[in-house]
Amino acid sequence: MHEHQAHPPSPQAAEALPTAGQKLRLLTYNMQVGIATHRYRHYITRGWQHLLPHGLRERNLERIAELIQTFDIVALQEADGGSLRSGFVNQVEYLAHRARFPYWYQQRNRNLGRLGQHGNGLLTRFPPEILEDHKLPGALPGRGAIVARFAGPVEPLLVVGVHLSLGARSQRLQLSYLLELMSNYRHVIVMGDMNSETERLLLESPLQHGNFHRPAAELATYPSWRPERAIDHILISRSITIDRTEVLDFPFSDHLPVAVELTLPSAVRLPVTATGLH
Repeated sequence: MHEHQAHPPSPQAAEALPTAGQKLRLLTYNMQVGIATHRYRHYITRGWQHLLPHGLRERNLERIAELIQTFDIVALQEADGGSLRSGFVNQVEYLAHRARFPYWYQQRNRNLGRLGQHGNGLLTRFPPEILEDHKLPGALPGRGAIVARFAGPVEPLLVVGVHLSLGARSQRLQLSYLLELMSNYRHVIVMGDMNSETERLLLESPLQHGNFHRPAAELATYPSWRPERAIDHILISRSITIDRTEVLDFPFSDHLPVAVELTLPSAVRLPVTATGLH
């Protein structure tokens, strides 16, 4: 585990900060390093885009920036940190600046040098009090979680951005690890690609002890061209009111993004400032 500072805002971002309030809009998105996948065969025919740059990637990043600019906290998975395939662009930093997020962090989980900088991202309009980088346990390395704590007037809010492994055994190890991290917090939000359906996560995994809302229905996100599996989630503590949850029709990856509108309890109203962490 490593503790980090969030990147401070640019002057342009500071000018655009919204007025603080209890209503929040959240989004999680596995962006597949900016590759648009519309058929299973594209995993083969467009597989080279995971290694080499492509002209449409920048256009897709612009579309993603337009999508996320109305949200308050965004968790990204499969974002490139600056390698050959992305034109040496840190995609999280790029999106933060284009969508005018004052605070952002990019977590590199698979460092392939010039060929790939694979990882997660967290973008927020609120200054995190604490920001931690966690490498998750599992059969294979390369999975991680970004943990941000936001100070409220009475109680803090914990936000976790995560990308879990495919294997059930590794997932259980990772979820047990995350549950331990969250154990001392009442107000928690977990966002990311969890590679597991909602019922399995909330009824059969270690998260069944996490006191999260139980959604009324599965919201399928994968594959983006014909969604059949609900594996991307925003899980929210029962202490927080969920106003709306939806999967967005935004087919510029092999996953669809999940958006949530919620209302925080007054004890965790988040301040917005134009300064970074101290």
